[in-house]
Amino acid sequence: MAVGLEVLQNYHPVSGIRIGIAQAGIKYENRNDLVIFELAEGSRVSGVFTLNAFCAAPVQIAKKHLAEADIRYLVINTGNANAGTGPQGMIDALATCAELATLAKVELNQVLPFSTGVIGELLPMDKLLAGLSPALSNVSNNAWPTAAEGIMTTDTLPKGYSQKLEVAAGETISISGISKGSGMIMPNMATMLAYLTTDAVIAKPLLDVMCKELADKSFNRVTVDGDTSTNDSCILIATAQADMTEISSKDDSRYPAIFNALLEAFMVLSHAIVRDGEGATKFVTMEVQQAASVQEALDVAYTVAHSPLVKTALFASDANWGRILAAVGRAGVKNMILEDIDIYLDDVCIVKSGGRAASYTEEAGAAIFAQQEIIISIRLGRGEVTERVWTTDLSHDYVSINADYRS
Repeated sequence: MAVGLEVLQNYHPVSGIRIGIAQAGIKYENRNDLVIFELAEGSRVSGVFTLNAFCAAPVQIAKKHLAEADIRYLVINTGNANAGTGPQGMIDALATCAELATLAKVELNQVLPFSTGVIGELLPMDKLLAGLSPALSNVSNNAWPTAAEGIMTTDTLPKGYSQKLEVAAGETISISGISKGSGMIMPNMATMLAYLTTDAVIAKPLLDVMCKELADKSFNRVTVDGDTSTNDSCILIATAQADMTEISSKDDSRYPAIFNALLEAFMVLSHAIVRDGEGATKFVTMEVQQAASVQEALDVAYTVAHSPLVKTALFASDANWGRILAAVGRAGVKNMILEDIDIYLDDVCIVKSGGRAASYTEEAGAAIFAQQEIIISIRLGRGEVTERVWTTDLSHDYVSINADYRS
């Protein structure tokens, strides 16, 4: 059950981006499971990837190719992560790039591979390679909705974003993107894939900086279950096809409008993953205010967000606020002064000066816990830093989905 998630049907085409889809039968027959992005020559590509030490073969190759060449194609398969597959996994990922490069008449290192699905199984290469030509033959600029479905695994709904905006007089850009993810979600990053594209003309060094900053504010602030995956990739593409001069510095007067528009896209697509968290019935904003540092704020936010006791109380709509208090207390904040701490559920104060608020009633807390969308605000009274992360509850369905994942 996706919480407040709507399926986007109409995308703005992004000049310089064409997408092709095929049914390769990688895990299931008769479903779209192979997606190709074709990028116009001159496109600039940046990426942020998982920090898991067991990062999958396609992640390793994608990072290498990004550092070597101007990227012209992305190839994404679902159903199999090609992770934990040893030397053969690298051979298979490179073979995928080589076959697509041959078909498209580009260099091998101009192709970025991506995989998602079950870990520890070799790719069915005969099926994958056979699907490349059909996918390449049907590329178009209006295949976004099908592509959003084609990269799904345990997602219940496709996730997309699109808008057009004027960044200066006579200069209009388009932004469209898709993401996937539902479980094994934790920053740095999670089992998620995200592809965000714009026709804006942005210099590659600046695009690299933007991609990292945007991901840190969005995809690296979401958590479903505290598990960091092996395949996570967030790709930002600027095709440089818009009728505008290049933006190469944050001092450019157009930069704030473009950055904020991309930030909205990153936020929507990352929040969509949480809203579609495996078995999720609640979308929870964990807000820590008055922290002494960013790290301190995030330590508190993630400790509460990852607490199974807090997450199950959220699922049960049980206003057991003591579980929140206990999680804050074990977050590792040095020299914490309990009397300085206030905690709110939306606008209901549950803890004041380190103890139960005199105004708090069980009925008021239960009413907030029963909502589909909740803000838990923790005020530490130690500084001026505010950070937010987004998470879900933990339901019976989460256990069932992951217990049955390989069956």
